[in-house]
Amino acid sequence: MAKATAKKSAAATKLAIAPLGDRVLIQPLDKVGESKTASGFILPGKEGNEKHERGLVVATGPGRYNAEGKRLQVEVKAGDKVWFKRGYDAEEVKVGGEDHVLTSESNVLAIEQ
Repeated sequence: MAKATAKKSAAATKLAIAPLGDRVLIQPLDKVGESKTASGFILPGKEGNEKHERGLVVATGPGRYNAEGKRLQVEVKAGDKVWFKRGYDAEEVKVGGEDHVLTSESNVLAIEQ
């Protein structure tokens, strides 16, 4: 019986939300250009104004509609490592107890190859 409960719990915590439109759910990995000291202090890059971060795409919405009513699919997919910026429309959310960012696809700058 314990195995059945464990399976159910794992499936239940898979993903608690599904993004809508062109929204992308990203789990932040680190800020590009920053480093962390042994005691946990974050040191900015040389410029001191690095605004983009690296993250892992967890989920995407189905895409947005263009003026003709045709759906434009999101270009990134779950599992992609991306560089993104936290735009004005980005929301910080907790999913499964971990910090994530829910943002528009337009805030995704690049996909790591």
